[in-house]
Amino acid sequence: MHVVPLGGLGEIGKNMTAVHQRSGMLVVDAGMAFPDEEMPGIDLVLPDFTYLREHADRLRGILLTHGHEDHVGAIPYLLREFRAPVYGTRLTLGLVESKLQEFGVKNADLREVSAGEKFSFGGFNVEFINVNHSIPGAVAVALRTSAGLFVFSGDYKVDLTPIEGEPIDLGRLAALGEEGVLAYFGDSTNSERPGYVPSERVVGETLNEVFRSVEGRIIVASFASHIHRIQQVVEAAKQHDRLVAVTGRSMVRNVQIARELGYLDLPDAMMVDQRDIRRIPDQDLVVLTTGSQGEPLAALSRIASGTHRTIEVGPDDAVVVAAHPIPGNERGVSRTINNLMRRGAQVFYSPLKPVHVSGHAAQEEQKLMLSLLKPRYLVPMHGEFRHLMHHAFTARSLGIPEERIFVLENGARLEFRGREARRIENVPSGMFVVDGGGLADTSGAVMRERQQLAEEGMFIVVARIDSQSGALVGEPDVISRGFVDPQAANGLVEASIEVVSRTLRRTASRNITDWGQLKNEIRRDLTSFLAERTNKRPMILPLIVEV
Repeated sequence: MHVVPLGGLGEIGKNMTAVHQRSGMLVVDAGMAFPDEEMPGIDLVLPDFTYLREHADRLRGILLTHGHEDHVGAIPYLLREFRAPVYGTRLTLGLVESKLQEFGVKNADLREVSAGEKFSFGGFNVEFINVNHSIPGAVAVALRTSAGLFVFSGDYKVDLTPIEGEPIDLGRLAALGEEGVLAYFGDSTNSERPGYVPSERVVGETLNEVFRSVEGRIIVASFASHIHRIQQVVEAAKQHDRLVAVTGRSMVRNVQIARELGYLDLPDAMMVDQRDIRRIPDQDLVVLTTGSQGEPLAALSRIASGTHRTIEVGPDDAVVVAAHPIPGNERGVSRTINNLMRRGAQVFYSPLKPVHVSGHAAQEEQKLMLSLLKPRYLVPMHGEFRHLMHHAFTARSLGIPEERIFVLENGARLEFRGREARRIENVPSGMFVVDGGGLADTSGAVMRERQQLAEEGMFIVVARIDSQSGALVGEPDVISRGFVDPQAANGLVEASIEVVSRTLRRTASRNITDWGQLKNEIRRDLTSFLAERTNKRPMILPLIVEV
């Protein structure tokens, strides 16, 4: 049998793993990631579904560990192509169902499960184990397969005083360890951090301090799926007699779902419609919003830039950024905080104030998990390469031999035979991007062209050619966009026109009438000239007009 991570290794997000044995295939999680600065114009990043397409007839089900976007965000795209039951806890499926409605995906087979539940299908025996994370309903998954017992931690931490639900089920994890875990696929996101992650209740204490000290309006930015954090804000609002307004599309949707399913205690009497925010005295209001990652179009970024329709910030306001930046988002978060401060707002953010605690296990918690499970093999999951390596270092400190730790990349394939595991040939594992609602392969020319345009700019060359003789009619027109300022180009545009004119005179003397060849000659000569003069290689777009 084989285990194939298709996303979530060497990166933050788009977690997805296929478990494939003779009886069929299961998928654990199907997440998305946000684009980085090298993906201009891209909305979302998804795992490569190629391996699933190649074995679509063997797909028996999809198991979800929790409802965060990096674990469920690809589900609407997956279910457009594949028919398979989706298993998850109540809140997880509530969030998924909302996304499916938004995407117009109908007749999905969603099957609710609970922590502690066991069942068999497709030749697999499945068990869900309660863990703590920053969202209710988080579970680890134990799979009894033809090769042995596998455990997927999902995202977890050890919180003995959780905001909601029970503490992580350490007893059941220890029992699995006694049964004999062949391979453990463990969360690595926080593996660089020594010690333990504090309880979520620490944030509640900080929020109460902020609410006591601020006389004006309070705006709290958080992940829309961080229901525990949202509940903490609501509890602070109750204690300090404030009403609650919610803004940001995903925040509004998730708050509604969590309230309907009983995971968020926010009475109707405390709710304020966005349109009525300006009617409420500042000292009586707290606003829950999206944008904790500095996303340009999120509500907090629009508030910070002064473009939000209903909310303006000023010297009497306080803003709490209740999240750490995901790697790659630091610049956007910093820009948002700077803009808020320019408008006079008081901003509370980590590490200056403990307004956020991680939902991912630190090193001592990882040691505890490894000691309980006692796996024969460890596969670090969910993190950049450095996170995977630090998880491996921690495992080696507990005596797990290096040869039984597999630090993999997406698409790596682990084969299990008996009690032994080995790497075999990789499977396709690129990424697909969502671009305006459609899917595109990031290895394609479009992404390369966008990056070139963003970094180097563009030169447009318009040449008029006599349709009979092929001779140049008049001087070519050269238009520069995002490359040089024509007023400060020191004759670069004029010199470029001469380069193109020489190229076309040369091609005319050789009786070249193939427009494709003419364009290639223009690109080659102009690229060489511009690289020599400017050390840049802009995109060159020749246009041939017959006259």
